[in-house]
Amino acid sequence: MLDYDKLLERVRQKLPEKTGLHERFQMPVLDSFVEGNKTIVKNMNTIASYLNRDIANIVKFLSREMATYATIEGGGRVVFVGKFLNKILNAKLEVFVNTFIKCKECGSPDTKIETQDRVQIMHCMACQAKRPLPKLK
Repeated sequence: MLDYDKLLERVRQKLPEKTGLHERFQMPVLDSFVEGNKTIVKNMNTIASYLNRDIANIVKFLSREMATYATIEGGGRVVFVGKFLNKILNAKLEVFVNTFIKCKECGSPDTKIETQDRVQIMHCMACQAKRPLPKLK
């Protein structure tokens, strides 16, 4: 009869090597272009749907972060007043995701926003953690 250590070593040899880390959540990328003195984001509906958040909240956050005015047009187009690089817009979107989407406890993007006593609470569906969210002014 084989002892435990030999059996364990034999099992480890038969296991495949790890090929890489695959996360289920992929950071979305804004598709934008500059037209005159305006920056237009073409795929905000897709982003809002993927993040499971209201498009108005995302646009409000981004316009506040970039200190500019933004309007939501039909078809998911958002127009920001000013010229902004796509790199800057995506960096601000990443801040939004880290603040309003991902759970601070487990890092899961499976969260929903609930309102309790006029305070917005992020509720993680994975670990059941709850935390208050900062206000979108």
